[in-house]
Amino acid sequence: MKKKLLAAVALAATSLSAPAAHAQQFINILTGGTSGVYYPLGVAIGKIYGDKISGVKTQVQATKASVENLNLIEQGRGELAFTLGDSLKAAVDGDEEAGFKKPLTKLRTLGAIYPNYIQIVATADSGIKTLADLKGKTLSVGAPKSGTELNARAILKAAGLEYKDLGKIEYLPFAESVDLMKNRQLNATLQSAGLGVASLKDLSSSSEINVVSVPKAVVDKIGPPFVSVVIPANTYTGQKEDVPTAAVVNYLVTSSAVSDDLAYQMTKLIFESLPELANSHVAGKDIKLETAATGSPAPLHPGAIRYYKEKGLIK
Repeated sequence: MKKKLLAAVALAATSLSAPAAHAQQFINILTGGTSGVYYPLGVAIGKIYGDKISGVKTQVQATKASVENLNLIEQGRGELAFTLGDSLKAAVDGDEEAGFKKPLTKLRTLGAIYPNYIQIVATADSGIKTLADLKGKTLSVGAPKSGTELNARAILKAAGLEYKDLGKIEYLPFAESVDLMKNRQLNATLQSAGLGVASLKDLSSSSEINVVSVPKAVVDKIGPPFVSVVIPANTYTGQKEDVPTAAVVNYLVTSSAVSDDLAYQMTKLIFESLPELANSHVAGKDIKLETAATGSPAPLHPGAIRYYKEKGLIK
């Protein structure tokens, strides 16, 4: 009887401990619209994590991007999010106008990734060649209070323009903006994304376009985290010259609720899988380990710090 009782206790203990030992972890990856850059990179990261982190199940969620992503992370509804640097700063500061009712305190950065280029593209027949030419014309600026839309406000303000100066503002995802331009229902689109974004490649392959310059003087007027960059010639069909514009660094962000060990593995796999990320989208080629631990408006996650110390990036 005593042996049976001991066996039953042992079995019960095993039953209680087994789920903990084999508990499945979920990583919900918050991206952006499916026609942008965040989504294909998120899909690639999801596959890497699913293949290489034991006991992990991944999910990739299409969202309205930066602002929504950061709010979802704060609410515990995601474990990894893509975001623009200016949106991340607004979240940390609790900028209500940008879409954050109070400072978000649970955000932790895994690393800086590639720069988002502010790409303003107009149909050739719209006659839009400069920022001033946008007056009275129709422009799509992305989803309301998305990272792209916040970029649009900053660029136009620095150029001395407001939404009311334009003919009409549309708040549409990248692919929908391009569809309207193809149908001559929209003059221009502002898309904050990695170079070679699928939506603009699609547009340029079927319509004549003008890539609108954002002069260095305008970028300097905004200041950090915006920097002056160039969209290289032939990035898009018919774009024969380099075009100056602005860029903002993107970050991968997690939550303080994510364990140090998991955050370490997540960070390590990102920077040890750069060829796979480059294969998923050309913007992945701009992700550099050397700059990963720099410039974030939110604190680095302790798990990420551990990895960067191993690599000699943090002392």
